[in-house]
Parts: sequence; C-alpha cells; structure tokens
Amino acid sequence: MMQHGYEIHPRNIRGGVDLISDTLPFGRLWFRDANASIRYARFISRSHSATVIVYDASGAVLQKHEFQPDFVEP
Repeated sequence: MMQHGYEIHPRNIRGGVDLISDTLPFGRLWFRDANASIRYARFISRSHSATVIVYDASGAVLQKHEFQPDFVEP
C-alpha cells in the first residue's frame, strides 16, 4: 500500500503554514494554521496511509500524525 508523506512548515512572510508533499499537484499549499493543513492532508489521503510531520521555525519536529485509510477494499 502506498504511503503519503506531508510536512508542515511555518511561513516567514504573511504568516500561516506551508503543507509540502510530492503527492500535491503543485508541491505545496498555504494554510492559515497547522490544524487546517492536517485536516486537508487527512482528507486527500483518505485511501492511503499518511504521515504528517509539523515543524517549528527552527526545523524541530513539534508533532507527528499517522493516519490509516478510512475504507477497506472488497
């Protein structure tokens, strides 16, 4: 099964956070806060396992979330 990986980094300009992943169509998306980006990553990866890592401005890991698919193949 495919594993999706996401990183959330704070933005220096205009606040908010960047959600970064190879699975996103443009590589990164801007969100107002980390919770919104975690919800989006969980939604977009609902058929795959996913790991979301939240970083602070210095690059240290603040949180790590792991999600499993919501459905099972017949």
